[in-house]
Amino acid sequence: MNHSEKLYLGLLALIAIERLFELFLSKRNAARILARGGEEWGKGHYPTMVLLHTALFPASFAEVHFLDRPWIPGLAWTMGALIALTMMLRYWAISSLGEHWNTRVIVLPGATLVASGPYRWMRHPNYLAVVLELAAIPLFHGAWICALGFGVANLVLLRHRIGIEEKALESLCLNVQTTLPKQ
Repeated sequence: MNHSEKLYLGLLALIAIERLFELFLSKRNAARILARGGEEWGKGHYPTMVLLHTALFPASFAEVHFLDRPWIPGLAWTMGALIALTMMLRYWAISSLGEHWNTRVIVLPGATLVASGPYRWMRHPNYLAVVLELAAIPLFHGAWICALGFGVANLVLLRHRIGIEEKALESLCLNVQTTLPKQ
């Protein structure tokens, strides 16, 4: 394993640790919302989402190592900056949702739709961050097959998941808008 591969493995480990923290936060928030009468929707897709997001890490490293992907400093710096920006966007979305944020689709009857933070400008800022990250993490070390493959798979999964979320919110009469709020 060369120096750039060790650096990449370290980055993947740091991101994996950050994801474990998110899962802890998600489980805590989900338990709180469920205890208050929250309803979970679309449980069937969740294991696929977990598998997809987990497999990205070893697959990206394997592509770099076994297919001898080159280390391109300019690409690495650009993708590193994009990863940092996506994490900031994701944590802005998480903090805006507060205890309602989790990795599942759980809605609380009678809750109001969050329209602050990044939700002021877009419906699904967390998903935008994830889409960009699933490209940036593999491309940090030139793993373009993983960026493309996982990116397409994630878009298919997100299309399904967003549909579930929208139906869940609409069914609970949460005054869901179908367009972005006017500024």
